[in-house]
This record gives sequence, structure tokens and C-alpha cells, in this order.
Amino acid sequence: MRRVTTLIAALALGATLAPSASAQTATDVVGEAADALRSDPVFVHSAAEADVDADAIRERIERGDAGAVFVAVLPASAGSPREVGPQLARAVGERGTYAIVSGRSFGGGSNTGPPVADLGTEAVQAKRSEGATAIVVDFIDRVAERRAQAGGGGSGPSGGGDPAGDGASGGVLLGLLGLLGLGGLAAAIVSRRRRRREEQAQLAEVKTVARDDLVALGDDIRELDLDVEMPNADPEAKRYYGQAVEAYSRAENRFDLARHPDDLEPVTRDLEEGRYAMTAAKARLEGRAVPERTPPCFFDPRHGPSADQVEWAPPGGQPRPVPVCAADAQRIRDGYDPQTREIDVDGVRTPYYAAPAYYGPYAGGFFGGFGGFGGFFPGLFLGSMLGGGFGGGDTYIENDSGGGDFGGGDFGGGDFGGGDFGGGDFGGGDF
Repeated sequence: MRRVTTLIAALALGATLAPSASAQTATDVVGEAADALRSDPVFVHSAAEADVDADAIRERIERGDAGAVFVAVLPASAGSPREVGPQLARAVGERGTYAIVSGRSFGGGSNTGPPVADLGTEAVQAKRSEGATAIVVDFIDRVAERRAQAGGGGSGPSGGGDPAGDGASGGVLLGLLGLLGLGGLAAAIVSRRRRRREEQAQLAEVKTVARDDLVALGDDIRELDLDVEMPNADPEAKRYYGQAVEAYSRAENRFDLARHPDDLEPVTRDLEEGRYAMTAAKARLEGRAVPERTPPCFFDPRHGPSADQVEWAPPGGQPRPVPVCAADAQRIRDGYDPQTREIDVDGVRTPYYAAPAYYGPYAGGFFGGFGGFGGFFPGLFLGSMLGGGFGGGDTYIENDSGGGDFGGGDFGGGDFGGGDFGGGDFGGGDF
């Protein structure tokens, strides 16, 4: 998408410079970092005291074995890592491991996977004399190792050896260790390898579906390219078009970096944002008012923002109000089935909302920014709806960005500490 890339560069050149650290409050600094981290896993503030090699850190993150990692290098005025870390994770709104360098202090914590706070302290103790870059990279290495020990890391069959050989060598290893009285350990090793293969297969399956959504938005952007470049094009339409391009670019980057099914949630969140921006751009080009930002059509998020809600029930299920586009609303009122997004699951065409549980983050990303579909389902987790009520089997999607070591609700508890992130277990130290 050469024209899209060119427009992104133009937008970047037109951006105003960020205010200096002295003019920013701690909240401003955290907000600036959160905005940047949604499109780049490493953010270095212009006033940060620590000297870091951002490219080296970024290269380490891109291996993927540590999962989603977000690194912010901030001035000491932003606050201690223990204070900043939870605030930043809440502002970014994505699950992963967060590493904070604030002045000459470092801390790390996680809202997903095994706890890692103690690893921040260990990294500082091990690499204090080598500086911030070495500490951050060492911390990421330790996170990757812990994930592997917990069965959540690794790079799947492509990481080494042949895929068929995994099972065979596992069987040989099981037999040898069994002879030594270590059958339990052998079984655990084989089980972990099996889980890795299954997760990689699941990732490939969900990425195939997500790729279709990415292509659909890209095609929509290209179709509108010439219209917004016309001399008399509405300035507001151009602005919304630029937002759509930026959202597409973020989604494409995150798609490429995805190493686990959970990593696709921010991809579809960006796609929803881009789809709305395109709807707004088209409205302005046609001389219409910009529509309200609403949850996307439940039956197929590619239909764009919903225009109505209707009572609808799947076969054998209970009626529920669902957000729908105008076309699907009319079909349902006329007694016809809506145009539902279907995907292949084990060779069977299945509504996306009834797919297996590992599709949960992908589906939830479309609606996660609306606090439970923007009030369409008050007090009800999206996963509860997509499970029993909609015939979705074991599908479960959490309505919030919580979970993992953050706990529920407002990201309270877990690896970052108590309810409102006061104190807690965001490990690290000074260097």
C-alpha cells in the first residue's frame, strides 16, 4: 500500500512537536507514552535521563518468546516505576509485560501469564553496572524463560527440529526417562510441546481470519484514496481518512508481531477504529453528518458501526438485544437471517461468535472498547453471551482488558499490586 504509506509519512511530518518534559505533568508523560506504545513496543521520552538502545530492545522483543512486551523510558519526574507501571498498563489497555525505566530506576510487571515482578529485581541486580539497555534486555530474557517454564513461551514447531520429529523424539524421551523412573517429567515435557504445537496451529487459524479483516479495510482505504485527494475534498473527511490509515498501519504491524492468539485482540480493536473512521470520512465526502461512534454490527464487524439494536436469538437460544447495521436490522424485521460472518472451523462453516475459545481475543477486540457493547449488554461479560446463550460452546471473551495477573475489573490485583495499583509487586530497583 504505497499510497497509504506515503500518507502516513505526510501525517507524521505534519504532527506538532510534543511539549517539553518541564511543561508536562506526570500524567501527561504517561499519556504520551501510552499513545506511543499502542503502535511501537518501545517508547523513549525526549527528556529521559537513561541512555538506551531502543533498537536493541525492540529487536529483542520481536523474537516473540517473551510475549507482548511494552517498554517505556521516562524522565524521573514521571514517578517511580512502581507508580508509573500500573498507570501506564491501564492507559495502554493491553495485556502483556510492562518494563519501566524512570530516571535511574527500573521496574517490571505483567497483567498476563506468570508473575514477573521478581524478575525486574533480579535483572537490576545482575546488570546494574551495564546500564539500562542491558537491564531491560535481561529482564525480557528472564520473562521469556519463565513463560517457557510455564508452558506459555517458545516459537512452536518452527523453533527447531522438524514438526514430525517433536512427537517421535518426545516418545523416545518418554521411554528413556520412564526407564529411569522419570516418566512424570517426560510426560510433562511432551505435554508442553503438544500445547505449543496446538497454540501455533490455533494462531495460524485465527490469523487467517484476521488477515481477511485486515485486507477488507485496506481495500476500503484504497477505494477512497482518490476521493480524499481531490482539491475540493472536505478537510474533515481527509482527517478521518488519515485516522483510518493510521489505524490500519497499527493493525498491520501488530498482526505481523502476533505470536499468540491473545495478541490479535489489539489488531481487531484497531480495525474497528479504522472502520469507524472510514464510515465518518465517507459521510463527510457525501455531505452528511458524522455518525455516532457505536459498537460494530454484531453479525459481521466488517459491516461497520451499528445503526440500531434488535431482539435476536440463535436457534435454541434466548432473545437478546444486539447491535446491528441498518441492512441486517431490516433483514431481521422482514423475517430473514442476518448476513453473519462465518469462518471455517474443522472444515465446518461456523458463525464467528460461536467459534472455539481461542477466537475469543480476536472477536472481543472489535467490541472491547465499548464497555460491554456500549451498554447493549449491561452487567454481562461478552464471553457469557458468546458462550451458552449463543451456542458458542466453550467460547469465552472477557469484556475488559483485565485478566492475567492484573485481576479483574479496573486492572486491580495481581502482579502490579492492589486494587488501585497502590504499592504492590512491581519489581525492580535503582541502577
